[in-house]
Amino acid sequence: MADPSSYRPKPGQIPDAPGVYKFRDEHRRVIYVGKAKSLRQRLANYFQDLAGLHPRTRSMVTTAASVEWTVVTTEVEALQLEYSWIKEFDPRFNVKYRDDKSYPYLAVTMNEQFPRVQVMRGAKKKGVRYFGPYGHAWAIRDTVDLLLRAFPVRTCSAGVFKNATRTGRPCLLGYIGKCSAPCVERITPEDHRELAEDFCDFMAGRTGTYIRRLERQMADAAEDMEYERAARLRDDIDALKKAMEKSAVVLADATDADLIALAEDELEAAVQIFHVRGGRVRGQRGWVTDKVEAVTSGDLVEHALQQLYGEESGDAVPKEVLVPALPDPTEPVQEWLTERRGANVSLRIPQRGDKKALMETVARNAQQSLVLHKTKRASDLTTRSRALEEIAAALELDSVPLRIECYDISHLQGDDVVASMVVFEDGLARKSEYRRFQIKGFEGQDDVRSMHEVITRRFKRYLAEKEKTGEWVDEETGEIADLGPTEEDGRPKRFAYPPQLVVVDGGQPQVAAARRALDELGIDDIAVCGLAKRLEEVWVPEEDDPVILPRTSEGLYLLQRVRDEAHRFAITYQRTKRAKRFRAGPLDDVPGLGDARKQTLIKHFGSVKKLRSATIDQICEVPGVGRKTAEAIVVALARAAPAAPAVNTATGEIMEEEEPVTAGTSEERRGQET
Repeated sequence: MADPSSYRPKPGQIPDAPGVYKFRDEHRRVIYVGKAKSLRQRLANYFQDLAGLHPRTRSMVTTAASVEWTVVTTEVEALQLEYSWIKEFDPRFNVKYRDDKSYPYLAVTMNEQFPRVQVMRGAKKKGVRYFGPYGHAWAIRDTVDLLLRAFPVRTCSAGVFKNATRTGRPCLLGYIGKCSAPCVERITPEDHRELAEDFCDFMAGRTGTYIRRLERQMADAAEDMEYERAARLRDDIDALKKAMEKSAVVLADATDADLIALAEDELEAAVQIFHVRGGRVRGQRGWVTDKVEAVTSGDLVEHALQQLYGEESGDAVPKEVLVPALPDPTEPVQEWLTERRGANVSLRIPQRGDKKALMETVARNAQQSLVLHKTKRASDLTTRSRALEEIAAALELDSVPLRIECYDISHLQGDDVVASMVVFEDGLARKSEYRRFQIKGFEGQDDVRSMHEVITRRFKRYLAEKEKTGEWVDEETGEIADLGPTEEDGRPKRFAYPPQLVVVDGGQPQVAAARRALDELGIDDIAVCGLAKRLEEVWVPEEDDPVILPRTSEGLYLLQRVRDEAHRFAITYQRTKRAKRFRAGPLDDVPGLGDARKQTLIKHFGSVKKLRSATIDQICEVPGVGRKTAEAIVVALARAAPAAPAVNTATGEIMEEEEPVTAGTSEERRGQET
């Protein structure tokens, strides 16, 4: 625990200007980012008597080891820089809402020649129109199914589209009238794009104009006695009205607004957002966050606005944003939203009428979300804490192992030997810090030597990062060495943070190898244990007998999860390497010959065997293959001697087979994996 006075800036060093500040821990990791109208006044609050600080603020300043700041011109710039740093550094003491990339959106790929309507998750792409988010993907598909009758836009994947183009036959939707079939040129690219634009306009809330237009067309068709066309238009109108009924009108004045509501207690806060477009609720989402810093309702609203609109622009930011509490100060946030939209944005608290009633509905959703979250998480938090405490007690550790790293070795009968490192923090997997290794020190199968190599390589990197950050202790003086400038990016480094516990997949030999590797590097403050698969025994260094945890132990269950995750990660990497090796062929050694030209060659000649018997001039006839490449192909195929022909042992007949493009047999693929 650090003393804040040890890194407190000297009087007069902090400027009295707007800016953004960062607190870093002893590993130079950014643990908190904040902004201030006056850096001098705000930072002074952190260095008062610890007894007067909020418990979470006290925990942050005692974890930190340094503070730095950047001066900006305006509070809006401070808001933008704070958002950028929070996204970049992921500070542990900042309020962080769960990333919403798992929410499904209805997307129209306007960046393609033939726009496609589909369900999309993940980061938003340029040139794609998004509608939502929706609570469930099936809700999107139900809506699209209704709209395709009036807007028969393409919905098929690229593969299906290309296959239909090649065969000249559309898919089922093309036959039943729910796709205009641009794949077989039933509609021009321009008309199909106009159809997609109409679809987007309808989804954006401009529904009345389009339905009135269809009604006029229906009346005209009936007047001209085109009764079949009039009936189709009638059915189209019914389908559109059914789609509209799925999102009821909540604001009569066709408002475009986002409503944000909060439900919070001392430890956590739930946020719910309703996206209203054209007076109808077009999307809903929500987050629950730990209140790891002392924040007000206005601060939570500000963080939610950053999360929602930090990467949005244009119409994605609505004209109105209704909130339960205003950030303090409000003007920079409102100005920032206006810049994101490119037009004025109203940020306010609804006081009366339909908007206040709808805000109460959103608030009830937030409250229910918080209650449900607490119900689910209560047992989970208790279980994880008990598991870590049981591990600490069984291994006689000084404290619970908040960071656990587990290592596993995988190979196929001694080939493609690889290793994995998985990380669990607070009993949960931290997949961003997983690492994988290729064993380079020797050939063949030796799990013990492999484990020693992996542990050595990982912790050599840790020591190198520790030295780079200026934490290296001089053995002669016992003081921290001054190694000059340190890296200031604050991003998590690949191997910068040590675990409290190293778990290896194996028994006594693997544990001894891991302990020996740490001892050779002079690391004696990291515990080591192994989990043997046979009886699920926990082995510790220099002990002849294993530690036996009860089968019902939460600690044993956590160790099993860690071990199984390391095994899964290792075997996935090993299979990837093996598959790549099996796919290797004689043409892979030809420089400058990519996959496309390989396929062209095989398609032209029919097989590698026929390609091998071709002359240089014949190979040059293939489009895209020059004489120099053809000569290299001939040389590569000559070096790769064909396999001996198979012989039918009953008849003595030589069975001629075309040489495959890829190597590998089913027996090899079914080989034993360890």
